[in-house]
Amino acid sequence: MANAGDRLRVIVRRLAGDAAEHHLWTYASAISFRSLVALVPLTLLGLALLSAFGLEDFWSNSVAPAIQGHVTAPVYSAINFSVEKIFSSSTAGLIAFAGALLVWDMTWAVSTVMEALNEIHDVEEHRSWPRRLLVALGLAVAVILCVVGSVLAVILGPRPGGVLHFVFGVGRWPVAVLLLSLAVGLLVRFGPAEKPEARWASAGSLLVVGSWIVATVGFRWWVSSVANFETAIGSLTVFLVLTAYVFTSTAIFLIGVQLDELLRKGARGR
Repeated sequence: MANAGDRLRVIVRRLAGDAAEHHLWTYASAISFRSLVALVPLTLLGLALLSAFGLEDFWSNSVAPAIQGHVTAPVYSAINFSVEKIFSSSTAGLIAFAGALLVWDMTWAVSTVMEALNEIHDVEEHRSWPRRLLVALGLAVAVILCVVGSVLAVILGPRPGGVLHFVFGVGRWPVAVLLLSLAVGLLVRFGPAEKPEARWASAGSLLVVGSWIVATVGFRWWVSSVANFETAIGSLTVFLVLTAYVFTSTAIFLIGVQLDELLRKGARGR
């Protein structure tokens, strides 16, 4: 046990040193900023898709009541009015606009991720800018599909009655975890200029997705049980909470990749 504890302390100390050397906190700030910007077209796209598939009831029955219970009446009225205007507008044009804007913002975010991965793996970027752009674009589309798919699997998955209710209710979560793991694996595998060993790419995916789940549950509990958004200060707190969550998720991803690299170097040394 003592040797295991000493080894863990050494790994944590080296991990902290590598994170500082590779400026991971700076990259996390830049990536989280682009991700926050991408949340705007992502929200528009989600609402437009709900309208296109005739799922407006999901907003009125599930999302709206949850928001109404945590914000002031004027804030809820403004949010609900905006959503109803989106539902009543042309969905085809909004889907095209929101989708293009989302891909643009996520391509910028993925480009920053690629730079961070090159820094973590200590490799020089030798790809031409058109190739980097195509890789970033492809990864951005793949990440969007995986994230949106994982969210839809959780909130819109089939929920029949009886025993099947339990099966589908529990089964939705493995599907979401699988999609998130796929997104992380694609970024780790194809983002850097030189591909790392596949067996190490999977280790970071497990750490990242597991930490994401814990962080998401923790933030959800804080928002639903502790935070009060019905005051003037509380209305501003929601943006701080959202920023903190996105930054934490980004930092978890980069730390997971850095841990992969640390383990890879340790195995190579042995």
